[in-house]
Amino acid sequence: MQVNLDLMSFIETSILPKYNAFDKSHDLNHVQRVIANSLVLSRQLGTDINMVYVIAAYHDLGMSGPRAIHHVTGGKILLADQRLRKWFTPDQINIMKEAVEDHRASASHEPRSIYGKIVAEADRDLQPDVVFTRAIEYGLDHYPELNKELQWERFCQHMDQKYSAHGYIKLWIPNSPNEQYLKTVRNIIADKSRLRVVFDDIFEKVKDL
Repeated sequence: MQVNLDLMSFIETSILPKYNAFDKSHDLNHVQRVIANSLVLSRQLGTDINMVYVIAAYHDLGMSGPRAIHHVTGGKILLADQRLRKWFTPDQINIMKEAVEDHRASASHEPRSIYGKIVAEADRDLQPDVVFTRAIEYGLDHYPELNKELQWERFCQHMDQKYSAHGYIKLWIPNSPNEQYLKTVRNIIADKSRLRVVFDDIFEKVKDL
């Protein structure tokens, strides 16, 4: 259950560096976490680890275009990359393309394969400090004109819409580590004073980075 070394060399030299051009919530650190999370799930579920590795590596390449359709764009990028045919069949490439398309947290439908479920689950990256830090960094990167209080309002709205008990985020793999992480995140969100302390602490750390 180890990734093909030749494939890994290609991904690390030709694909992962592209993430250096993206915002902090979709940067190289993020894709490396998604890859690590995906490989853990792949080994647990007995799926093709090379396919899982590639899906995770390509999942946010669509951030080179409009964010709203980055999952679709990413699928097109994977499908069009002829270099992948060295390691995968056309059917495998199509499954990987669909998995990239299906990874987005706000997707209205269940991922079409176990591969889509793995990358969607891995992309949730629901450790509380990661969830809160990524949301704050996104606000600072994309809305730099907002002062701290307006950033706080945007942050709260995002937390409520995505991560709260009535938020749109869904988990597709039962008993994954994310279930407990999400419970912790929701408990913090439900306590506004506690959430404010978390926000203030992270905001001061990242605002000038």
